[in-house]
Amino acid sequence: MEALENVSFQIISYAGSAKAKCYEALQAVKAGDFEKAELLLKEGQELFIEAHKVHTQLIQKEANNEAVTPTLLLIHAEDQLMNAEISREYLLEIIALQKEVAQLKKEK
Repeated sequence: MEALENVSFQIISYAGSAKAKCYEALQAVKAGDFEKAELLLKEGQELFIEAHKVHTQLIQKEANNEAVTPTLLLIHAEDQLMNAEISREYLLEIIALQKEVAQLKKEK
């Protein structure tokens, strides 16, 4: 149980940090700092990759017929991962639109 709790907390931590980086990137774009936004998005992507690596370990464990008993904490971790991923996709679209607006304003 302790190992599963640790894995769950890792997923929650990586996913939450990744999501936060995406929101920070949005704020940077709104402030006109596109370079900072790109850096933050890259950092966020690296955190997403780490979250997925941890999650994939659980999937591989179950694929090898090792029991992975779902707990409320694991369900919460997977929910956080999914929520962060969906938020990231929306934020990438919003950031792209913000960049386009900034470019149009610049051309005026």
